[in-house]
Amino acid sequence: MSFFVNKYLISLISLVLSFVTVSASADTLSTIKEKSSVTIGVANEVPYGYTTSDGKPAGEAPSIAVHVLHELGVKNIKVVVTEFGALIPGLRAGRFDLIAAGMYVTPKRCRQVLFSNPTYSIGEGFIVKNGNPEKLNGYADVKEKSVKLGVMSGAVEYGYARDFGIAMNKIVTLPDYPSGVAALKAGRIDALAGTSLTMATLANKDSHVELAQPFDDLIIKGKSVKGYGAFGFRPGDETLRDAFNQQLASFIGSKEHLALVKPYGFGKYTLPGDVTTAALCQ
Repeated sequence: MSFFVNKYLISLISLVLSFVTVSASADTLSTIKEKSSVTIGVANEVPYGYTTSDGKPAGEAPSIAVHVLHELGVKNIKVVVTEFGALIPGLRAGRFDLIAAGMYVTPKRCRQVLFSNPTYSIGEGFIVKNGNPEKLNGYADVKEKSVKLGVMSGAVEYGYARDFGIAMNKIVTLPDYPSGVAALKAGRIDALAGTSLTMATLANKDSHVELAQPFDDLIIKGKSVKGYGAFGFRPGDETLRDAFNQQLASFIGSKEHLALVKPYGFGKYTLPGDVTTAALCQ
């Protein structure tokens, strides 16, 4: 008898948990609409997601988020700034309602958060000291030479370096890109890795470093590596994610979208094409 009772209780609990998950999905969207207020998480990474000197959201992802949220009837956009590696834990802990940081969609991250469809695609790059003294023009140069490569904590470049076969003692993890630039200038690392767009932006801001040019395309396991950035949502927030996707479908690639992201260096050349998050999560 106890076996059947326990089996019944387990089924009942599963049903309740399923209902709670569905309800939570609906509640986040309805709650932010009712309050006309939402909190987004960014990593203060130019040009993907950051805040201006007066605390307003800026960058590719926050700018698109503001547009989409306004279309959904949400006018008050609050911003939480955190380290990149703390974005997913912060989202899951409820510190903010969505990640607007241009985060790459990867299978590992897909197991932790829900992603919208991508809003851009971009390749990799390095910044180096002026003159590129170590002649580092790609991951192969780092692998072959006695040098140190800096990567941002939680970013995909750590995995790229590891999968490319670069020794772990050559990789230096840093909390953010300003720390990476400081480490480069101090000689703690010989190159700092990131997307070509981020690296170009950093190089333009500091006269002591430059973008490594030319840069060899990163090829891992026979495939060219390109990152696809998207918005992140908590598991169970499918309704909010789907509402975002519906708005993005008609917005990404439009004249309004291209004009909005142009100041951050994005354009037709960074459009994600027909690539979907479902494919990227596999």
